[in-house]
Amino acid sequence: MDDIVKAALAKWPNVPHCHGWLGLDARGQWYMRDDRVQAAGPFACSKGSPLRHDKLIAFIHRNYAADELGQWFFQNGPQRVYVELENTPWVWRLQPDGGVQAHDGEPVAVRASLLDEEGRLYLDTDRGIGLVHTADMALAAEAVEAGRWQPEAVRVDELPARYGFVRSPEAMKKAGH
Repeated sequence: MDDIVKAALAKWPNVPHCHGWLGLDARGQWYMRDDRVQAAGPFACSKGSPLRHDKLIAFIHRNYAADELGQWFFQNGPQRVYVELENTPWVWRLQPDGGVQAHDGEPVAVRASLLDEEGRLYLDTDRGIGLVHTADMALAAEAVEAGRWQPEAVRVDELPARYGFVRSPEAMKKAGH
Protein backbone atom coordinates (compact mmCIF):
# COMPACT_ATOMS: atom_id res chain seq x y z
CA MET A 1 0.00 0.00 0.00
CA ASP A 2 1.27 3.48 -0.88
CA ASP A 3 2.58 5.61 2.00
CA ILE A 4 0.20 8.42 1.04
CA VAL A 5 -2.71 5.99 1.43
CA LYS A 6 -1.48 4.86 4.86
CA ALA A 7 -1.20 8.50 5.96
CA ALA A 8 -4.74 9.28 4.76
CA LEU A 9 -6.10 6.25 6.62
CA ALA A 10 -4.43 7.43 9.83
CA LYS A 11 -5.74 10.97 9.39
CA TRP A 12 -9.32 10.00 8.40
CA PRO A 13 -10.04 6.51 9.81
CA ASN A 14 -13.85 6.63 9.56
CA VAL A 15 -14.56 7.46 5.91
CA PRO A 16 -17.51 5.35 4.66
CA HIS A 17 -16.80 2.53 2.23
CA CYS A 18 -17.87 2.81 -1.41
CA HIS A 19 -19.76 -0.01 -3.17
CA GLY A 20 -20.65 -0.62 -6.80
CA TRP A 21 -18.47 2.08 -8.37
CA LEU A 22 -15.49 0.03 -9.58
CA GLY A 23 -15.38 -3.24 -11.52
CA LEU A 24 -12.77 -5.66 -12.84
CA ASP A 25 -13.76 -7.67 -15.90
CA ALA A 26 -12.63 -11.12 -17.04
CA ARG A 27 -9.86 -9.57 -19.16
CA GLY A 28 -8.28 -7.54 -16.35
CA GLN A 29 -9.84 -4.22 -17.45
CA TRP A 30 -11.01 -1.77 -14.77
CA TYR A 31 -14.37 -0.01 -15.14
CA MET A 32 -15.86 3.04 -13.41
CA ARG A 33 -19.59 2.60 -12.72
CA ASP A 34 -21.61 5.77 -12.12
CA ASP A 35 -25.17 5.87 -10.70
CA ARG A 36 -26.78 5.41 -14.14
CA VAL A 37 -24.66 2.34 -14.92
CA GLN A 38 -25.30 0.81 -11.49
CA ALA A 39 -29.05 1.35 -11.90
CA ALA A 40 -28.93 -0.52 -15.23
CA GLY A 41 -27.91 -3.76 -13.50
CA PRO A 42 -25.08 -5.78 -12.00
CA PHE A 43 -21.52 -5.49 -13.31
CA ALA A 44 -21.76 -8.53 -15.59
CA CYS A 45 -24.61 -6.79 -17.47
CA SER A 46 -23.69 -3.13 -17.10
CA LYS A 47 -19.95 -2.52 -16.90
CA GLY A 48 -19.59 1.25 -17.23
CA SER A 49 -16.65 3.23 -18.58
CA PRO A 50 -13.24 1.56 -18.99
CA LEU A 51 -10.41 3.26 -17.14
CA ARG A 52 -7.65 4.39 -19.52
CA HIS A 53 -5.42 6.57 -17.32
CA ASP A 54 -2.20 4.55 -16.80
CA LYS A 55 -1.20 6.28 -13.55
CA LEU A 56 -4.66 5.75 -12.02
CA ILE A 57 -4.61 2.08 -13.00
CA ALA A 58 -1.12 1.68 -11.50
CA PHE A 59 -2.36 3.35 -8.29
CA ILE A 60 -5.31 0.93 -8.13
CA HIS A 61 -2.95 -2.02 -8.66
CA ARG A 62 -0.66 -0.93 -5.83
CA ASN A 63 -3.57 -0.52 -3.44
CA TYR A 64 -5.70 -3.57 -4.40
CA ALA A 65 -6.38 -6.04 -1.60
CA ALA A 66 -9.04 -8.22 0.03
CA ASP A 67 -10.75 -7.84 3.37
CA GLU A 68 -11.40 -10.61 5.91
CA LEU A 69 -14.62 -11.63 4.08
CA GLY A 70 -12.88 -12.05 0.70
CA GLN A 71 -14.26 -8.82 -0.74
CA TRP A 72 -11.68 -7.17 -2.99
CA PHE A 73 -11.21 -3.43 -2.78
CA PHE A 74 -9.05 -0.52 -3.85
CA GLN A 75 -7.88 1.62 -0.93
CA ASN A 76 -8.31 5.15 -2.30
CA GLY A 77 -6.76 7.27 0.42
CA PRO A 78 -9.04 6.92 3.42
CA GLN A 79 -11.88 5.38 1.40
CA ARG A 80 -12.20 1.69 0.65
CA VAL A 81 -13.72 1.23 -2.82
CA TYR A 82 -15.06 -2.31 -3.16
CA VAL A 83 -14.62 -3.99 -6.54
CA GLU A 84 -17.30 -5.83 -8.49
CA LEU A 85 -15.67 -8.87 -10.11
CA GLU A 86 -16.91 -10.29 -13.40
CA ASN A 87 -15.19 -13.57 -12.55
CA THR A 88 -12.13 -13.78 -10.26
CA PRO A 89 -10.00 -11.22 -8.38
CA TRP A 90 -7.05 -11.89 -10.68
CA VAL A 91 -6.62 -12.22 -14.43
CA TRP A 92 -3.46 -14.02 -15.55
CA ARG A 93 -1.38 -13.16 -18.59
CA LEU A 94 0.81 -15.95 -19.92
CA GLN A 95 4.29 -15.18 -21.18
CA PRO A 96 6.06 -16.87 -24.12
CA ASP A 97 8.80 -18.09 -21.76
CA GLY A 98 6.21 -20.00 -19.66
CA GLY A 99 5.89 -17.34 -16.96
CA VAL A 100 2.58 -16.07 -15.63
CA GLN A 101 1.82 -12.48 -14.65
CA ALA A 102 -1.16 -10.98 -12.84
CA HIS A 103 -3.18 -8.23 -14.54
CA ASP A 104 -1.05 -5.81 -12.49
CA GLY A 105 2.12 -7.09 -14.21
CA GLU A 106 3.55 -8.92 -11.19
CA PRO A 107 4.82 -12.49 -11.70
CA VAL A 108 3.11 -15.39 -9.93
CA ALA A 109 3.92 -19.05 -9.23
CA VAL A 110 1.31 -21.54 -10.41
CA ARG A 111 0.22 -24.26 -7.95
CA ALA A 112 -2.68 -25.84 -9.87
CA SER A 113 -4.95 -25.40 -12.88
CA LEU A 114 -8.72 -25.79 -13.18
CA LEU A 115 -11.14 -25.94 -16.08
CA ASP A 116 -14.80 -24.91 -15.71
CA GLU A 117 -17.91 -26.14 -17.52
CA GLU A 118 -17.58 -23.33 -20.10
CA GLY A 119 -13.97 -24.22 -20.97
CA ARG A 120 -12.42 -21.31 -19.04
CA LEU A 121 -9.02 -22.01 -17.49
CA TYR A 122 -8.11 -20.85 -13.99
CA LEU A 123 -4.79 -20.94 -12.20
CA ASP A 124 -4.35 -21.25 -8.46
CA THR A 125 -1.20 -19.29 -7.67
CA ASP A 126 0.78 -17.90 -4.76
CA ARG A 127 -1.46 -14.77 -5.05
CA GLY A 128 -4.73 -16.69 -5.23
CA ILE A 129 -7.13 -17.82 -7.91
CA GLY A 130 -7.45 -16.11 -11.26
CA LEU A 131 -8.76 -16.58 -14.77
CA VAL A 132 -6.39 -17.00 -17.72
CA HIS A 133 -6.88 -14.14 -20.20
CA THR A 134 -8.72 -15.32 -23.33
CA ALA A 135 -5.95 -13.96 -25.59
CA ASP A 136 -3.49 -16.37 -23.94
CA MET A 137 -5.34 -19.64 -24.50
CA ALA A 138 -2.90 -20.86 -27.18
CA LEU A 139 -0.04 -20.59 -24.66
CA ALA A 140 -2.26 -22.24 -22.04
CA ALA A 141 -2.97 -25.15 -24.40
CA GLU A 142 0.78 -25.58 -24.91
CA ALA A 143 1.30 -25.76 -21.13
CA VAL A 144 -1.42 -28.40 -20.79
CA GLU A 145 -0.14 -30.42 -23.76
CA ALA A 146 3.41 -30.30 -22.36
CA GLY A 147 2.12 -31.65 -19.03
CA ARG A 148 3.05 -28.53 -17.01
CA TRP A 149 -0.62 -28.09 -16.07
CA GLN A 150 -3.19 -30.81 -15.53
CA PRO A 151 -6.52 -29.03 -15.17
CA GLU A 152 -8.99 -30.27 -12.59
CA ALA A 153 -12.70 -29.91 -13.39
CA VAL A 154 -14.48 -27.18 -11.42
CA ARG A 155 -17.84 -25.44 -11.58
CA VAL A 156 -17.55 -21.66 -11.92
CA ASP A 157 -20.13 -21.11 -9.17
CA GLU A 158 -17.97 -23.13 -6.73
CA LEU A 159 -14.92 -20.88 -7.09
CA PRO A 160 -15.86 -18.09 -4.63
CA ALA A 161 -16.50 -20.46 -1.71
CA ARG A 162 -13.55 -22.68 -2.54
CA TYR A 163 -11.07 -19.80 -2.89
CA GLY A 164 -12.61 -17.33 -0.45
CA PHE A 165 -13.61 -14.37 -2.60
CA VAL A 166 -16.79 -12.38 -3.17
CA ARG A 167 -17.79 -11.48 -6.73
CA SER A 168 -20.19 -8.71 -5.72
CA PRO A 169 -19.58 -6.81 -2.48
CA GLU A 170 -22.51 -4.58 -3.52
CA ALA A 171 -24.91 -7.56 -3.60
CA MET A 172 -23.50 -8.77 -0.28
CA LYS A 173 -24.11 -5.31 1.25
CA LYS A 174 -27.69 -5.22 -0.10
CA ALA A 175 -28.28 -8.69 1.38
CA GLY A 176 -27.29 -7.28 4.78
CA HIS A 177 -23.91 -8.96 5.20
